[in-house]
Amino acid sequence: MAHQNEQQRGGDRGDRGDRGDRGRGRGRGRDRDQERDDELVDKLVHINRVAKTVKGGRNFQFAALVVVGDTKGRVGFGQGKAREVPEAIRKATDEAKKNMVRVPLREGRTLHHDGKGRHGAGKVVLRAAPPGTGVIAGGPMRAVLETLGVQDVVAKSVGTSNPYNMIRATMDALKSQSSPRSVAAKRGLKVGDLVNRRDDGASSPEAIEA
Repeated sequence: MAHQNEQQRGGDRGDRGDRGDRGRGRGRGRDRDQERDDELVDKLVHINRVAKTVKGGRNFQFAALVVVGDTKGRVGFGQGKAREVPEAIRKATDEAKKNMVRVPLREGRTLHHDGKGRHGAGKVVLRAAPPGTGVIAGGPMRAVLETLGVQDVVAKSVGTSNPYNMIRATMDALKSQSSPRSVAAKRGLKVGDLVNRRDDGASSPEAIEA
């Protein structure tokens, strides 16, 4: 009888050990998610107080617009509403993380080619630039480009100054970006053939010689 009880206790300890291993595995997954979140950079672009008229009067809330990116080619934006500013920012940040898109970058610092974007009355023009140019953009466009990881670009906004439309137009222009590798695959050419044809002055001397 004593021997059976000892076996039973050993089995219980083994079960608890298995459960502990499984718990540690889930913890590692949360650690990886935390590391990814730590790599992200978020910027508050705009915050506005909004009101909704109801039967008993007006309900006031705050609307936040946030841009999130990893400065390595991924960016997204989100909106959030809440009665308190911190909660609105948190909601907008969570939505931005869910809506992130990947944009190919040339040499990790500028765009592969010029692009135009539009949303409603918002129109933007993005142009690739040579090294040392910096981010020549203003307002919401600068927030998107900096969190994306662009270091050299010339941007121009034509039309409305509404931050929501400007950010959507900028995202529309970025989504149209294509890398030489994807274009070469579609045309059945080599990447070197396309790169050698570039004459926009946006490539660094090292890249041209390569």
